[in-house]
Amino acid sequence: MGAPSQMQPAIRVVMMPRDTNPHGTIFGGLILSYIDQAGAIQARQHSHKKLVTVAMHEVKFIAPVFVGDLVSFYTETVKVGNTSITVRVTVDARRADVPHETVRVTHAEVVYVAVDEPGKPVPVK
Repeated sequence: MGAPSQMQPAIRVVMMPRDTNPHGTIFGGLILSYIDQAGAIQARQHSHKKLVTVAMHEVKFIAPVFVGDLVSFYTETVKVGNTSITVRVTVDARRADVPHETVRVTHAEVVYVAVDEPGKPVPVK
């Protein structure tokens, strides 16, 4: 994957006070939700079928996210299979406070499967 600074993010979000956990940092579950949304945006470029999330491979938080940080979710298609699409999502936070450094927060591979109305896997194409 190229350097995220050279890519356009699928999603960019400023973290707000309502997004904090009891420790005052951004709730990890919120970041997971945005990872899923960003990955789905990327996956939709490969299929117009209904896509469901089936796996999010090992998400390790490398750095905390704080209120006011601008969080960017960069995506890259890793694999398009018969019924599945795997997307890598890389998450960076640009600190709100000077010197506004950008830090890597986490990355994950998310697997989406194309399904029909009853939920049975179908070809992505």
